[in-house]
Amino acid sequence: MSELAESPFSKHVGKHPGEPNMMEPALLTDPFTGYGELRERGPVVRGRFVDDTPVWFITRFDEVRDVLRDQRFANNPKCAAGGEGGETPTDRLLELMGLPEHYRVYFSGSILNMDAPDHTRLRRLVSRAFTARKITDLRPRVEEIADDLLRRLPEHAEDGVVDLIKHFAYPLPITVICELVGIPEADRPQWREWGAKLVSLQPKPLSEAFPAMVEHIHELIRERRAALTGDLLSELIRVHDDDGGRLSDIEMVTMVLTLVLAGHETTAHLIGNGTAALLTHPDQLQLLKSDPELLPRAVHELMRWCGPAQLTQMRYATEDVEVAGVQIKKGEAVTPILVAANFDPRHYADPERLDLTRHPAGRAENHVGFGHGMHYCLGAGLARQEGEVAFGKLLARYPDVALAVEPEALQRVPLPGNWRLAALPIRLG
Repeated sequence: MSELAESPFSKHVGKHPGEPNMMEPALLTDPFTGYGELRERGPVVRGRFVDDTPVWFITRFDEVRDVLRDQRFANNPKCAAGGEGGETPTDRLLELMGLPEHYRVYFSGSILNMDAPDHTRLRRLVSRAFTARKITDLRPRVEEIADDLLRRLPEHAEDGVVDLIKHFAYPLPITVICELVGIPEADRPQWREWGAKLVSLQPKPLSEAFPAMVEHIHELIRERRAALTGDLLSELIRVHDDDGGRLSDIEMVTMVLTLVLAGHETTAHLIGNGTAALLTHPDQLQLLKSDPELLPRAVHELMRWCGPAQLTQMRYATEDVEVAGVQIKKGEAVTPILVAANFDPRHYADPERLDLTRHPAGRAENHVGFGHGMHYCLGAGLARQEGEVAFGKLLARYPDVALAVEPEALQRVPLPGNWRLAALPIRLG
């Protein structure tokens, strides 16, 4: 917890009794229990964002899905109370993090902070790269990358121990998404480093990494424009140059940034968390080994049981809205708590139990690990496929894989809204 002890946000913890702040140790170290207790307090609970902004936590499965698909709640921070025509919560957060003002527009201009019709326009531009057919066509390449990484795992062993996060869980999805978008191979390690700094909630790393990423993307665009290819970046450049009204300069940069970061961070930790879960549940591990056809259902259950995204970004009521009997006023913020919803006993039988057969056969989805509604994760299909390939290939090549440390020794990165391992030391067997 030491890296967050000096966070500019830690000073807000405990300031408002009865209104838990996302930085509270109980929510950082054990969000399953912490947010679970809030869920049992009620479906809508008053809390605080990391910077002390008041927020309503939406905690139960039905209410979370309802809010996520309710377009009366907007992602645009300008819809926040006092945000229209003034300083938004995002503005205050970025100022606190020390991000130079010139670069803040690349946050506000992100598709993640947009609503219809702009969100629809931008999502449509890239959604063709993530259709079911495109993802299926990509599977042989995903398998090839996984096979190569797994073949080389013994080369990284020290005293027989390999960090699966560093040498497999991260390289697999970042290679896939960078090839899809068009990020050169030599630049990919830098992207991983930037990504880690961006989610660190530490002002100095974030204020250094974000401008560097933006400038790097500008340089990539200049280089690619001179020699267009078949990658997604080239397609975005073509759209921009043919019709600037469909995609602005800022939108093109933020789209690349969002695709690459979202396209590897979540999947890397799904693979890491999921592998740790399997290795600590031998009955489920054996079940999956004996029946690889369970992989699609297993990925859904692992995303529910130990998914890396614990909550969504704040949304803002565009009018007075009643949720589960609680009146949420226009401009007030809500945050759907995915981890609380995914363990809601009103929706799941025995939700604490890891059960790879829980979900329906095929790829039907009965959780909110990838979100819901308009802002449902664009790359969910690709992430599920990468998870299926990662778990299947790992267990096929190293059937005796095991943790190299006791489960209690696994170290988590204490980040609000995230559940991720710092490392996953394993023995290949």
